[in-house]
Amino acid sequence: MTNTAQLFRLLNTFVAPMVKAGIGNPLPIGAGSVVIETIGRVSGQVREVPLLSIRLGDQVLVSTVRGNSQWLKNLEADDQCAVWLFGRLRTARATAIERGPINIVVLELDDEAPHTEPTDGE
Repeated sequence: MTNTAQLFRLLNTFVAPMVKAGIGNPLPIGAGSVVIETIGRVSGQVREVPLLSIRLGDQVLVSTVRGNSQWLKNLEADDQCAVWLFGRLRTARATAIERGPINIVVLELDDEAPHTEPTDGE
């Protein structure tokens, strides 16, 4: 793992809990931070990453200049994901992924119903 990847991983351990709680989240129209959850294309495990975003209603645009970002590769393999907004997990899907000097992903939020994990017996 490169030093840059290690630095981002360390930073994410501090930033992600605050962003998941709603600190810095974008209003329905605005910019801010979100945490997205993807499913690892190799591991099958839930992966979280805080990202800067622009929100326009039910669309959330996220981007990276890093072409080897695992969350981006995970969304290319499976467009289903979830986005933490104001302490609630909302399901979403990537409707557009544009690769270039700046990689841009458009996430379409599902209905207002929060994402819930299945309980035992379901």
